[in-house]
Amino acid sequence: MSTQQAKPAAKPAAPAPKKSGGIPAGLILVALFVVALCIYLFIFGNGSHFEGGTNDGHPIPGDYFGIVYKGGPIVPILLTCFLTALTFSIERLFTIGKAKGTGDVNAFVRKVQALLDKDDVEGALKECDKQKGSVGNVTQAAVKKYKQLTTDGSLDKEQKLAALSKEVEEATSLELPMLEKNLTIIATLASVSTLIGLLGTVVGMIKAFSALGNSGGSTDSTALANGISEALINTALGIGTSAICIIAYNFFTSKIDELTYSVDEIGLSVNQNYAAHHN
Repeated sequence: MSTQQAKPAAKPAAPAPKKSGGIPAGLILVALFVVALCIYLFIFGNGSHFEGGTNDGHPIPGDYFGIVYKGGPIVPILLTCFLTALTFSIERLFTIGKAKGTGDVNAFVRKVQALLDKDDVEGALKECDKQKGSVGNVTQAAVKKYKQLTTDGSLDKEQKLAALSKEVEEATSLELPMLEKNLTIIATLASVSTLIGLLGTVVGMIKAFSALGNSGGSTDSTALANGISEALINTALGIGTSAICIIAYNFFTSKIDELTYSVDEIGLSVNQNYAAHHN
């Protein structure tokens, strides 16, 4: 009589490592510096912006491209700061917009709360599927756990409430931290841009007064005025970039706080609803 050997149980497949996704910030900074350098050399440094047709001459009066070019080698760095702030602001705008989902977040929260008050768990899950985004995903995880606990007789009420709170915390920890990605870079640029601009201005002023000192005592007020205006352009670029960074950082921080508040509100609502309607 032939005997069959039992096959060993297959080992469960290891979960695939999560990919971080996206282009590394360092590579983006290098690419933006190259773009800024090209703008500085080929657009701002174009001979059409200067007297005599070459960028060795003085900028044509009223031509700000030529004036910016005369700001010196600090200008490409400031342009890189500006382009970096603009790039990451646009990226955060799309990311936060996607996290909010397809509908109004406040209306979604109120609707889920109303459905759970009626004990309509399936209706709440359908609303989560419609909403999508980070808020929808966290809410869906909470409602699914809510549904599971209603049929679980192995835990007492306190344990169920603790399990529900833990589910919301875990879902939140997976979804919301990505919303703050790259905001540190924007916050850093808000202060660094001003300092770089001041550095460019100081260097420009040193050059202007050094040229005046080497002129043998003859005062060339036009050359000195041009030198000072060219030096101050660095301060203008630095302050302008810093202002954009501050506005963008505060704007995105407030939007993230709104999403976090909505998630906390729905998590608390699910917990309170379960405590009121189930054992």
